Amino acid sequence: MRISIVTKEWPPDIYGGAGVHVEHLVEELRKLETVDVHAFGAPKEGALTYATPSELASANAAIQVLGTNLSMMGDLANADVIHSHTWYANMAGHIGGLLYSRPHILTAHSLEPRRPWKAEQLGGGYAVSSWAEVTAYLAADAVIAVSNGMRNDILECYPDIDPEKVKVVYNGINTESVQRVNDTSALTSNGIDPERPYVLFVGRITRQKGIMHLLRAAEMLPAEFALVICASSPDTPELGDEVSEQIAKLAATRTGVHWIKDQLPRPELVQVLSHAAVFACPSIYEPLGIVNLEAMACEVAVVASDVGGIPEVVVDGATGLLVHYDENDTAAFETDFANALGSVLGDTNRARAMGAAGRERAVKEFGWDRIARETISVYQEALEHFSQ
Repeated sequence: MRISIVTKEWPPDIYGGAGVHVEHLVEELRKLETVDVHAFGAPKEGALTYATPSELASANAAIQVLGTNLSMMGDLANADVIHSHTWYANMAGHIGGLLYSRPHILTAHSLEPRRPWKAEQLGGGYAVSSWAEVTAYLAADAVIAVSNGMRNDILECYPDIDPEKVKVVYNGINTESVQRVNDTSALTSNGIDPERPYVLFVGRITRQKGIMHLLRAAEMLPAEFALVICASSPDTPELGDEVSEQIAKLAATRTGVHWIKDQLPRPELVQVLSHAAVFACPSIYEPLGIVNLEAMACEVAVVASDVGGIPEVVVDGATGLLVHYDENDTAAFETDFANALGSVLGDTNRARAMGAAGRERAVKEFGWDRIARETISVYQEALEHFSQ
């Protein structure tokens, strides 16, 4: 079987969970089948790459994406299956499938109807991205949801999709490359005291990740605990300014507030994860949350909101604590989140036990070899139906 993977992100240009997913999925798939990767941007090892067409250099970002999708068409002709990831690549999969009469499978990492704040980022392009997504989803031969929560979201947002073609295949984690380490050089180089317990947040600066909720919750934490924020790539300059102002406000009232603005290399991120007292995930929307798996793989207890697929990863009371998110009462959510963080921070033995349970769960349930085999089963089923 020859598989064409279509993705915006490919190493070293990975900034989100979808890119992490594609990188590790392809690594495992290539052990079993022939895989071509088609990615955006400058030349990269292991993939065919496509720059924004020069004629669209000044166009809306969503239009640039569609132009890049179309530039991939000539290289999809030899695929047996086309598999696209995120709306950025969905139209390449959709049109390629139509053009060459091939099954198109897409993986749902997020849904545009669940991210209305993207209108801040894309303007009218949000209507274009929403159109691209719904068109591809309705026509796809199979849709892979990264959690049962995500599957429910898909069927709620797009009720015309045949439920039989929506399959659940979890995101995964490479527990060999992501595991607890003793090295603390990345902490000290960023001014973090390895001896001081800290709450850790890792994520893009986007409404989805709930970073402002965490920053307000942090005001309620005992001052002896530090806060490490690894956050970059704001969706808009305005949101970046909002986060910057809140961090400055917090830093004016307590010590130990660290903002790492650049994306850390993977080995350094693993160090920062490994030595956290607790990992915080206050997302208001999260199809699964690979970053929670990464924290668990590093034996760190997780405090997270109970949205989307997070409860399928974080076992409440065992690998961490879940906090109910209510968009109509965010102040209560912030208070409850602070209390949950304080509960874990105040009980070192409990935090260690949660971390150990998290590591065991990550290894047992979320290995990429298993996920690759399940993905190939989806391909095979789609091929069988397509040929009938």
